[in-house]
Amino acid sequence: MKIDKDTAVTLEIQIIDGGSAAPVQEMAYLHGGYGNLLPKIEAALEGLEPGAKKSLTLTPADGFGEHDPALVRREPLTRLPEGVTVGSSLHGAPDGEGGRPRVFRVTALSNTEATLDANHPLAGRTVEVRLAVLDVREATDEEIAHGHVHGPGAHGE
Repeated sequence: MKIDKDTAVTLEIQIIDGGSAAPVQEMAYLHGGYGNLLPKIEAALEGLEPGAKKSLTLTPADGFGEHDPALVRREPLTRLPEGVTVGSSLHGAPDGEGGRPRVFRVTALSNTEATLDANHPLAGRTVEVRLAVLDVREATDEEIAHGHVHGPGAHGE
Protein backbone atom coordinates (compact mmCIF):
# COMPACT_ATOMS: atom_id res chain seq x y z
CA MET A 1 0.00 0.00 0.00
CA LYS A 2 1.26 3.48 -0.86
CA ILE A 3 1.26 6.46 1.47
CA ASP A 4 -1.78 8.57 0.61
CA LYS A 5 -4.39 10.67 2.41
CA ASP A 6 -5.85 8.89 5.44
CA THR A 7 -3.19 6.20 5.72
CA ALA A 8 -1.53 5.31 9.00
CA VAL A 9 2.22 5.31 8.46
CA THR A 10 4.95 3.88 10.66
CA LEU A 11 8.43 5.11 9.90
CA GLU A 12 11.91 5.55 11.23
CA ILE A 13 13.22 9.08 11.29
CA GLN A 14 16.68 10.43 12.00
CA ILE A 15 17.78 14.06 12.04
CA ILE A 16 21.36 14.97 11.16
CA ASP A 17 22.46 18.43 12.29
CA GLY A 18 25.87 19.45 10.95
CA GLY A 19 27.23 15.92 10.98
CA SER A 20 25.80 15.14 14.42
CA ALA A 21 23.15 12.41 14.11
CA ALA A 22 20.30 12.05 16.58
CA PRO A 23 19.24 8.50 17.43
CA VAL A 24 16.85 6.86 14.98
CA GLN A 25 13.28 7.10 16.27
CA GLU A 26 10.25 5.12 15.24
CA MET A 27 6.96 6.93 14.96
CA ALA A 28 3.47 6.47 13.57
CA TYR A 29 1.39 9.28 12.13
CA LEU A 30 -1.80 9.91 10.17
CA HIS A 31 -0.94 11.09 6.65
CA GLY A 32 -2.91 13.73 4.82
CA GLY A 33 -2.48 17.20 6.27
CA TYR A 34 -3.42 16.56 9.89
CA GLY A 35 -0.42 18.51 11.20
CA ASN A 36 1.35 15.43 12.56
CA LEU A 37 4.51 16.02 10.50
CA LEU A 38 6.21 19.02 8.98
CA PRO A 39 4.57 19.63 5.57
CA LYS A 40 7.80 19.15 3.58
CA ILE A 41 8.41 15.77 5.24
CA GLU A 42 4.84 14.67 4.63
CA ALA A 43 5.08 15.73 0.96
CA ALA A 44 8.33 13.75 0.54
CA LEU A 45 6.62 10.60 1.87
CA GLU A 46 3.57 10.83 -0.42
CA GLY A 47 3.30 7.75 -2.65
CA LEU A 48 6.07 5.74 -0.94
CA GLU A 49 5.59 2.11 0.12
CA PRO A 50 7.01 0.04 3.00
CA GLY A 51 10.74 -0.47 2.51
CA ALA A 52 11.23 2.90 0.82
CA LYS A 53 13.89 5.28 2.12
CA LYS A 54 14.11 9.01 1.59
CA SER A 55 16.51 11.74 2.63
CA LEU A 56 15.75 15.44 2.44
CA THR A 57 17.16 18.75 3.60
CA LEU A 58 15.04 21.06 5.72
CA THR A 59 15.88 24.74 5.81
CA PRO A 60 14.68 26.73 8.82
CA ALA A 61 11.67 27.91 6.77
CA ASP A 62 10.68 24.31 5.98
CA GLY A 63 11.64 22.85 9.33
CA PHE A 64 12.00 24.25 12.80
CA GLY A 65 11.79 27.97 12.06
CA GLU A 66 14.25 30.79 12.38
CA HIS A 67 15.83 31.47 15.75
CA ASP A 68 13.78 34.25 17.37
CA PRO A 69 15.78 36.35 19.87
CA ALA A 70 12.48 37.48 21.42
CA LEU A 71 12.02 33.92 22.73
CA VAL A 72 15.23 34.11 24.77
CA ARG A 73 15.11 35.66 28.22
CA ARG A 74 17.14 35.90 31.38
CA GLU A 75 15.48 35.23 34.70
CA PRO A 76 16.79 35.53 38.25
CA LEU A 77 17.43 32.12 39.79
CA THR A 78 15.12 33.12 42.64
CA ARG A 79 12.17 32.91 40.19
CA LEU A 80 13.02 29.37 39.07
CA PRO A 81 12.50 25.97 40.70
CA GLU A 82 15.29 24.75 42.93
CA GLY A 83 17.78 22.42 41.28
CA VAL A 84 17.36 23.75 37.74
CA THR A 85 20.31 22.84 35.49
CA VAL A 86 21.43 23.56 31.93
CA GLY A 87 19.21 21.43 29.73
CA SER A 88 16.21 21.53 32.08
CA SER A 89 12.82 22.30 30.56
CA LEU A 90 10.44 24.73 32.21
CA HIS A 91 6.83 25.39 31.24
CA GLY A 92 5.79 29.03 30.92
CA ALA A 93 2.38 30.64 30.71
CA PRO A 94 0.14 29.76 27.74
CA ASP A 95 0.97 31.60 24.54
CA GLY A 96 -2.12 33.75 23.99
CA GLU A 97 -5.73 32.82 24.70
CA GLY A 98 -6.23 29.08 24.35
CA GLY A 99 -2.57 28.66 23.40
CA ARG A 100 -0.15 26.06 24.63
CA PRO A 101 2.31 26.87 27.38
CA ARG A 102 5.74 27.74 26.03
CA VAL A 103 8.50 25.33 26.94
CA PHE A 104 11.76 27.03 27.85
CA ARG A 105 15.09 25.21 27.84
CA VAL A 106 17.71 26.39 30.30
CA THR A 107 20.70 27.15 28.06
CA ALA A 108 23.03 28.90 30.53
CA LEU A 109 23.35 29.49 34.26
CA SER A 110 25.30 31.99 36.32
CA ASN A 111 25.36 32.44 40.08
CA THR A 112 22.35 34.77 39.89
CA GLU A 113 20.40 34.11 36.68
CA ALA A 114 19.44 31.61 34.01
CA THR A 115 19.11 32.03 30.26
CA LEU A 116 15.86 30.50 29.03
CA ASP A 117 15.15 29.78 25.35
CA ALA A 118 11.70 28.90 23.96
CA ASN A 119 13.00 28.36 20.41
CA HIS A 120 13.02 24.79 19.12
CA PRO A 121 16.54 23.40 19.68
CA LEU A 122 16.96 23.16 15.87
CA ALA A 123 15.57 26.63 15.10
CA GLY A 124 17.72 28.52 12.62
CA ARG A 125 19.48 25.36 11.44
CA THR A 126 19.40 23.50 8.14
CA VAL A 127 19.17 19.77 8.86
CA GLU A 128 19.09 16.51 6.94
CA VAL A 129 16.17 14.18 7.64
CA ARG A 130 16.48 10.48 6.86
CA LEU A 131 13.26 8.49 6.61
CA ALA A 132 12.51 4.78 6.23
CA VAL A 133 8.92 3.63 5.71
CA LEU A 134 8.19 0.58 7.85
CA ASP A 135 4.42 0.12 7.41
CA VAL A 136 1.43 1.70 5.67
CA ARG A 137 -2.20 0.79 6.33
CA GLU A 138 -5.62 2.34 5.94
CA ALA A 139 -6.46 4.52 8.91
CA THR A 140 -9.56 3.66 10.92
CA ASP A 141 -12.57 5.98 10.94
CA GLU A 142 -11.81 6.77 14.58
CA GLU A 143 -8.19 7.72 13.77
CA ILE A 144 -9.38 10.00 10.98
CA ALA A 145 -11.97 11.60 13.27
CA HIS A 146 -9.33 12.17 15.97
CA GLY A 147 -6.64 13.33 13.52
CA HIS A 148 -3.94 10.94 14.72
CA VAL A 149 -2.96 7.27 14.75
CA HIS A 150 -4.01 5.12 17.67
CA GLY A 151 -1.69 2.50 19.01
CA PRO A 152 -1.78 -0.15 21.69
CA GLY A 153 -3.20 1.30 24.89
CA ALA A 154 -4.60 4.39 23.17
CA HIS A 155 -8.27 5.30 23.64
CA GLY A 156 -9.08 2.21 25.66
CA GLU A 157 -7.47 -0.28 23.26
